[in-house]
Amino acid sequence: MIATAAPSATASAATALRAGVRVRVRVRSSDATARAVVEAKLISAGLRPAEAPDPFPQDVLVAVGDTVEAAIEAIRPGLPDGREQLLVVADVLSRHGALQALRAGARAMVLSAEATPERLAATIHSAHRGEGRLSHLALARLLDESPASAGPGRRPGTPTLTGRQLEVLRLMADGHGNEAIAATLRCSKHTVKNVIYELMGQLQVRNRAHAVAHAVRTGLI
Repeated sequence: MIATAAPSATASAATALRAGVRVRVRVRSSDATARAVVEAKLISAGLRPAEAPDPFPQDVLVAVGDTVEAAIEAIRPGLPDGREQLLVVADVLSRHGALQALRAGARAMVLSAEATPERLAATIHSAHRGEGRLSHLALARLLDESPASAGPGRRPGTPTLTGRQLEVLRLMADGHGNEAIAATLRCSKHTVKNVIYELMGQLQVRNRAHAVAHAVRTGLI
C-alpha cells in the first residue's frame, strides 16, 4: 500500500480503538520469525494476537509467508469457513498467488515491506467489517503487471493528471471511500466527488475500479 494512505489508516485504527471495537486476531505462519515480526507490529498497534486455536465469529486470521502460496499453505486445512476473515501478508505477491488468495477467501493482501503497524491495524479492522482492501501494487500483480509498471513512469499518451487527482487515485487504489479520502486530504466530500468525476473523464473510464485498473496499467500510480 502507498505512503499517502498512512494518515487515514492511522486515524481509522485509532478511531476503532477509541470506540471500543474488539477484534480478535490470530496469526499463522510456517516461519516463526516472520510470525513474530507481524505479531510485534500488531501489538505495537494495540492489537494483541490470540493464542486460541479455534476461530470465533468475525475473527481475523492473518496468514504470513514469504509468498502468498506459502502463507495459504500455512493455514491449511483450516481455511476460513465464514467464521473469520482472512488477511494475507507476504514478501512477494504474484498474479498466481493473488488469485489463490482470493479463491481461499482473502479479504485483503499486504506486502510485508508495506505492513506498518498502523496499516496492518487499519486493514484488519476493514477485514473485520467484511471489507476488502488491495493496494495498487497488489492490483498491479492481479493485472499481471511487473512491479516497475506500478511506479511513477507513465506510458506515452497517458493523460497528465494534477497532483490532487493523483492523490485521489492512489487513495482509491488503496480501497478508501470518498469520506476517508476527504479526511486524508483535508477537503470536503463534494471536492473529492468533483475530482473523481474529472479524472474519470480524462481517463475515459466507466467507474472507480476501471479508473484504478487503467492507472496501474499505464503507470500513473
